[in-house]
Amino acid sequence: AEVCQIIFDKSKINFDELLEVFWKTHDPTTLNYQGNDHGTQYRSVVFYHSAEQKQLAEKYKKQINDEHAYPNPIVTEIVPYSNYYEAEEYHQNYYNQNGSEGYCQFVIQPKVEKFEKIFKDKMKK
Repeated sequence: AEVCQIIFDKSKINFDELLEVFWKTHDPTTLNYQGNDHGTQYRSVVFYHSAEQKQLAEKYKKQINDEHAYPNPIVTEIVPYSNYYEAEEYHQNYYNQNGSEGYCQFVIQPKVEKFEKIFKDKMKK
């Protein structure tokens, strides 16, 4: 899967808060695609590093499904972390370097705006 690995300081943000951002800033109901991109590498997935993270992710997923927060069921996979391979250089900092490209404008920018609206209080000032 094409993912980002988040290394975080638990004294500043916890895993539950990261899950909230994850669930609320993308569509976790689309199987194997995001935007116009299709394939298993575009699936919605949480890679957990501990039993506690697995439990929190499964609990959050169940809660969202039970609340019918989306019109379709959540298809996000919750699987153990194994390996992470950094993307090629041209993928690094992609949005900041290619902000005027169509993909950035129509797929990434709406997610950034949604994040800024929902999580304004969590952003650095």
